[in-house]
Amino acid sequence: MRILTGIDLPYGTPGGSVELLQDLYLGDCPLIRSNVFMLAPADSGVAVPETGPVVLEVEGKTLDGAAFRAYTEKLAAAVGERFEPGQHDVLHLQHLAFGATPALRRAFPGLPGIAVVHGTDLLFAESHPTQAEVLRQTAAEADAVVVPTLAMADRLIALGAPPHGPIVHIPWGVPDALIAAGADEPRDREGPLRILYAGRLTAEKATTPILALAAGLDGVRLSVAAPPGEYARLAATHKLGNVSYLGWKSRPELWREFRHHDLLIVPSLRLEAFGLVAVEAQACGLPVAYQAVPGLSEVLADSAVTVDFTRPAEVAALVGRLRRDPALLHDRRAAGLANSARFPLSATAASLLTLSAELARA
Repeated sequence: MRILTGIDLPYGTPGGSVELLQDLYLGDCPLIRSNVFMLAPADSGVAVPETGPVVLEVEGKTLDGAAFRAYTEKLAAAVGERFEPGQHDVLHLQHLAFGATPALRRAFPGLPGIAVVHGTDLLFAESHPTQAEVLRQTAAEADAVVVPTLAMADRLIALGAPPHGPIVHIPWGVPDALIAAGADEPRDREGPLRILYAGRLTAEKATTPILALAAGLDGVRLSVAAPPGEYARLAATHKLGNVSYLGWKSRPELWREFRHHDLLIVPSLRLEAFGLVAVEAQACGLPVAYQAVPGLSEVLADSAVTVDFTRPAEVAALVGRLRRDPALLHDRRAAGLANSARFPLSATAASLLTLSAELARA
């Protein structure tokens, strides 16, 4: 099975879709053997490893209108020049609404394509006319559309993009080795409640008032693991009080960091494609508190604590309960470990490969 895929983001860009690309398609022993491309790193100091993607020097990335179409033409030409016709059987079209997908379709119009939906596709399609147009066209032309949660399928249809091919539900997953390793014994709860936020600092992921609220609660020590540029912009304009900034961690570093905290907060205010960081935290034995938005509610359900992060009194009440009764954390720890075991990455890869083989034979 010869697969071609890619994301038109510079190599080294943070984000869940890039992590998933790394997990499934890249590395020394990829679960899905394929050719992968990304854009050249935005930072000249970022080195692309031998097991990394092919990097393409294509400038002019934009989101809207005629400039977007000109950009995708250049990207299609670069992809077509780098990967010869006849080398591949199936396209994995990451991000229905951005440049890599129309570029791949234009460069290799005869190949079957599996459109893999990510959360940013749907969020951007809600606010950018060009992304909405690309999303609808991709859904109409793809041979199959893969969604990690059923909530994503509902939102796709609500955006007026009912797919031509079948919608296939394939949950994302966490590395099997992480699940197999289990969790360390929980520490005795003494001192402040150690809360962790890990992820992008974008408006739909975590707002300044939410982080400021968590940092200002009595008996709490908040740590933030986020991209340095995003945290610097936040710190330059807002006072977050008692916050420990951890930097942007690699995946193994973040897994180790999970073991030094008592609770991960996931205060997303809009749709989440899956919630990979939350499930990874559960696999490491870290309980999770989350906003009950579509996607997260489906994946986490009652294995984690739900709280409305927009209501300060509710957040403060939860922290008070967790500090008074450590058994609540132990219960969510056990439930989280059981939940994460439902999502091995090997199952994600096997399902994608099975679907790819079906399309290649059709």
